[in-house]
Amino acid sequence: MTERSAIVTGGGSGIGLAISERLAADGIAVGVLDLNGDAADEAAAKITAAGGTAIGLEADVTDRPSIDAAVAAITEAHGAPTILVNNAGLDGFSPFLDITLEQWNRIFEVNLTGTFHCCQAVVPAMLEAGWGRIVNISSSSAQTGSAKMAHYVASKGGVIGLTKALAMEYVAKGITVNHVPPGFIDTPLTRQTLGDVQAVAAMMPMKRAGTPEDVAHAVAFLASEEAGYVTGQTLSPNGGRYLV
Repeated sequence: MTERSAIVTGGGSGIGLAISERLAADGIAVGVLDLNGDAADEAAAKITAAGGTAIGLEADVTDRPSIDAAVAAITEAHGAPTILVNNAGLDGFSPFLDITLEQWNRIFEVNLTGTFHCCQAVVPAMLEAGWGRIVNISSSSAQTGSAKMAHYVASKGGVIGLTKALAMEYVAKGITVNHVPPGFIDTPLTRQTLGDVQAVAAMMPMKRAGTPEDVAHAVAFLASEEAGYVTGQTLSPNGGRYLV
């Protein structure tokens, strides 16, 4: 894997940072993409200090030219990316009847259309290489439904559908496409939203919250050579919370 390069969107913090660090530890050059350019640079510097290879890239997944520029930058630095992790996302909490069209469109623009942009931007290089790994971070909410999150759940459901469609389209081209729906994960955003993470974790089957590293381990497998016969599948790091 030492000659591979990867793009991780939303890679500057939380789950994305853990994924970026894990791929770099596996010998992959990582393009850390984030809307927050400073966070992307800090993540890349952290990876480099630990002995990995990474560059930070400010990019907006809703802006196709921005994504194309980021792909060009990592291609110039470390070769065309043949691993893509679509982790950038936006959530939302609102009763269904209160969701505005603007809110609906914005969630879809980031979560689903952003994934579309990134996949289209990297698949040509994967086809040329005859090898590729796409891992989409979906959501356990899209597997089970979640009240007051209709726009978020629908957008992540679309990510699952897109995953399966692309898996079938490129199944004979050496490109695998899978998705990872995290369960209850202890991240800074989770703590900001819920406050007492441990109280919620105590209600989980494993009596603990998942960590960003738990998700990163799943992603690393799906991005590896060993997962070459796995495509269109769901790998759920959720501690047994949802058996779906």
